[in-house]
Amino acid sequence: MQQAVQNTPSPLERNITVSVPIEQIEAEIATRLKKLARTVKMQGFRPGKVPLKMVERQYGFQVRQEVVTDSVFRHFDEAVKGQNYRVAGSPRFQPVSTPQGAAPTAMEYTATFEVYPEVSLGDVSRRSVNRPVTQVSDADVDKTLETLRKQRAKYENVDRPAADADLVNIDFEGLIAGQPFQGNKASNFTVVLGEGRMLPDFEAALAGMKQGEQKTFPLTFPQEYDESVKGKTADFTVTVNQVAEPRLPPFDADFARQLGVDDGDIARLKREVRENVEKEVEKRKKAAVKEQVMDALHEAATFEVPRALLEGEIQRMQQQAVDDLKQRGMTTQDLTLPPDLFTDRAKRRIKVGLLVAELVKKNHLQAKPEQIRKTIEEHSQSFEKPEELVRWYYSDPSRLAEVEALVMEDNVVEWAMGNMKVTDVQTPFDELMAPRKGS
Repeated sequence: MQQAVQNTPSPLERNITVSVPIEQIEAEIATRLKKLARTVKMQGFRPGKVPLKMVERQYGFQVRQEVVTDSVFRHFDEAVKGQNYRVAGSPRFQPVSTPQGAAPTAMEYTATFEVYPEVSLGDVSRRSVNRPVTQVSDADVDKTLETLRKQRAKYENVDRPAADADLVNIDFEGLIAGQPFQGNKASNFTVVLGEGRMLPDFEAALAGMKQGEQKTFPLTFPQEYDESVKGKTADFTVTVNQVAEPRLPPFDADFARQLGVDDGDIARLKREVRENVEKEVEKRKKAAVKEQVMDALHEAATFEVPRALLEGEIQRMQQQAVDDLKQRGMTTQDLTLPPDLFTDRAKRRIKVGLLVAELVKKNHLQAKPEQIRKTIEEHSQSFEKPEELVRWYYSDPSRLAEVEALVMEDNVVEWAMGNMKVTDVQTPFDELMAPRKGS
């Protein structure tokens, strides 16, 4: 017997009572124990000759737990399917007490669970998107070549104060009111002054320091920083292990060969760099449009996000953040980042993901095989052996699924632009290529 699904105060939460007859459970336990007895091994008995009582004594508790769990979940699945609910996350089961003096004939559990929301999207025809229009000039190509030289710079130790563009290797520790905070400490941490990896005030404090010097200075975290430290002032102690200045390679045939131009032809190098820059510009323009479309869809969405999905996404984002800190050389032992840091972004990801899935289904925007193939081939062109990368994608269904998801998002963007107001906007090269916020 399953009671009707009941609504609870939460708009997405439901309760249902699952009832499994004890007679049915006992019969299943007996069946499983008999099956187990045919194969179980015990010292002193040949396989298949172990007495059933001994099998029950040894494995009865485990088998009972498995049968009860399987039965409850099976009856739960049947109940929610009968109500046409899509369950989000895992249900929580609570045993129902048998009235005192009554002989139980069934095991009853109350299941509490969430369902996926009815995905609704408001009117998007009034939403607008600015589509960047950017031309690549010779100066942009030259600037890119200079960046490539800087990326291939060799650093040489110097006995002088650190200056802009220098590589500085440091140990640091920060304390707020004498107490450590998350990500406050690192050893052999490398900073290139002027790259903006650290807060401006932190880099400014490093400028002018020499190898072997130590400095303590206050730093106030900006309001847009992590929730746990924003607006607070930390006292940082920094020790400089190394100061090195860059030595850029000359712009010559050897440099061209380093970048894959076998004959060292500088003119050919410039042509190839221009082609690559133009491809990157197209990618940036596409990404800028996609970001605006997803923002517009998110703003037009009018539905709740299941708590179970939100908690799962927050946990994934927390782990990604810890892994990132570890790669940057920061101490991450026993590090736990507050969930509040990720709640808004996690909620947005889930809401946009549900919206995209609904729009794909409603408007027949599924990824076609030829679209997937084209996307993979375009991506593979930047590799030395494109055909190997294509085979790599097609050798694993999970890799193809990732590409399929991207293609579906692109289809949704195209659909949205057909329903929104799109304006072409002249955008300077440097503005388009600047790192996006949060990247």
